[in-house]
Amino acid sequence: MDLSFSPEIEAFRAGVRSWFETDFPKDIIRKYEAGLPLTTAEVRKSEMALGEKGWLATAWPVDYGGPGWSIEEQYVFDEELERAGVPTVTPMGVVYVGPVIYTFGSEAQKARWLPGIRDGSVGWAQGYSEPGAGSDLASLQFSAKLENGTYTLNGHKIWTSAAQHADWIFLLARTAQEE
Repeated sequence: MDLSFSPEIEAFRAGVRSWFETDFPKDIIRKYEAGLPLTTAEVRKSEMALGEKGWLATAWPVDYGGPGWSIEEQYVFDEELERAGVPTVTPMGVVYVGPVIYTFGSEAQKARWLPGIRDGSVGWAQGYSEPGAGSDLASLQFSAKLENGTYTLNGHKIWTSAAQHADWIFLLARTAQEE
């Protein structure tokens, strides 16, 4: 199997590598490589540096602010991010929430939510697991009841992913009790 890349992809790699070596915040790399936990401000700084370059939402289409990269470019970017010792991008906003919003959301929702996700200024957490259900959707008891145009949430979540750095959370909730 030939796993080599075209000269164009290798030129892309060289540009990404150069940016990480010269422009990405060195204090973030040093702390991350030392195995020290990043503060919320440092996570934001890291992701906003990528966002400012247009490299946070790497799989997003150009129409929604992504770079429009090929699969090969996305792969090479991920390799170079890891090689440089840069923290992995928190996937909650750019991988989970953003694509749902740009695919299914209204224009108002896109305008409200996508810029902060894309530029790294807003953090998202995932809230799935709950007592007695774990992540089993059939056993889900956490509910969201629509009252006067607003959902009221009822129940408990026992863990979240990335909550310590989040401004918002997306979660699973039952909106109807019918089977």
